[in-house]
Amino acid sequence: MKPEAIKTLRYLSVDEIQKHLENFEYIIMATPAPDCFKDAPIHFTLFLNTSDNLPKDIQKAIFDKFLDENSIRNPIEVMSQIMPVGFSEGSHETFMPLLLVKEEDIKNIPSTPMLVMDFLADSDNFSEAKEKSLTGWSYSYNS
Repeated sequence: MKPEAIKTLRYLSVDEIQKHLENFEYIIMATPAPDCFKDAPIHFTLFLNTSDNLPKDIQKAIFDKFLDENSIRNPIEVMSQIMPVGFSEGSHETFMPLLLVKEEDIKNIPSTPMLVMDFLADSDNFSEAKEKSLTGWSYSYNS
């Protein structure tokens, strides 16, 4: 049985996004990777709550800490850059982050620039994405 698509009821406005960004450090999203990546079956996106293009050594330290804390192994196809990110409201508890890459989406969906780390990897901590082909995300709030 194929999982149902995540339904978007509306996109947050730029003002709503800015207000929403006041409360968290980062968001991690996990989705199934394409089948051809057997050793890296999960597509991860880490949305850092900054639009600063941090130095590469700091980005690497953040990335390595994130991998270690989440027992993530075999990262490949790693991309780290400032990207437009929108947020959608649906039937889920929290707003879903949307990495905007298509020109049409960038033009039509309200967004804000964020430092995004996108990669394929494996982890036993994200079985929903790996074994059930589900997409999920989790917020890490400021303490």
